[in-house]
Amino acid sequence: MSVNLIEWSSKISQAEKTRQGIAPLTEQIDSLSLKDAYSIQLEQVHRKVNEGDRITGKKIGLTSLAMQQLLKVDEPDYGHLLESMAIPNNVLDCSECIKPRVEAEIAFIMKEDLIGPNVTLEQVLAATDYVVASLEVVDSRIKDWKIKLLDTIADNASSAKYVLGEEKKRVDEIDLPAVEMNFYKNGELINSGKGTDVLGNPAACVVWLVNRLADFNIGLKKGEVILSGALSAALDASPGDEFVADFGEMLGKIQLSCR
Repeated sequence: MSVNLIEWSSKISQAEKTRQGIAPLTEQIDSLSLKDAYSIQLEQVHRKVNEGDRITGKKIGLTSLAMQQLLKVDEPDYGHLLESMAIPNNVLDCSECIKPRVEAEIAFIMKEDLIGPNVTLEQVLAATDYVVASLEVVDSRIKDWKIKLLDTIADNASSAKYVLGEEKKRVDEIDLPAVEMNFYKNGELINSGKGTDVLGNPAACVVWLVNRLADFNIGLKKGEVILSGALSAALDASPGDEFVADFGEMLGKIQLSCR
């Protein structure tokens, strides 16, 4: 039996609007496939674009070995970024989310279009305008974050919001695998990460993305933001919380306040 893409994308969209999570799709659809999950995601994105939103980039998830082992998968996943997801003034309104979590990562800004398959690391670097520090707010429209791989893919890879840092670096000015990040919540150092923690190199995550997107005849476009994957574990966010990701001299600090 084929999966009704419109029906399930509508259910996820309704959960997002009402801030009421739904049961995992993997518990409700016996025949759900990887292609179905990405197609449900694309159906939601197309609906939002038709309503006036705009695609601003992509995000890559499950780039760390620990997260892949947790969800029993052997590759990352991806979602779409939209104009409505950009956080104004580095202040997150938690009432717009269900159970938000914050991640720190490196964002790539593209200076030219790039489409797979068979794109190489060198081609990704050549197509990158600059990189910046970023914070991504992830959220799940699946109740209580009880997700498997296909649940999070259908739910736009649990995307919610994002904000970019101000310190821009060309890729030839920075050693991406060597980037170190310390992640603070309310002034306390909670965890740390390095560029090597995401497929060995954040740029390798973008290589994976552009080649995976080719399966759906999608590429990266000039000006798009690509969030390359969390360098450490996500931290729960509530009103009053303050987050700072310190990328040191390479990319500086980025801060997020929650209200």
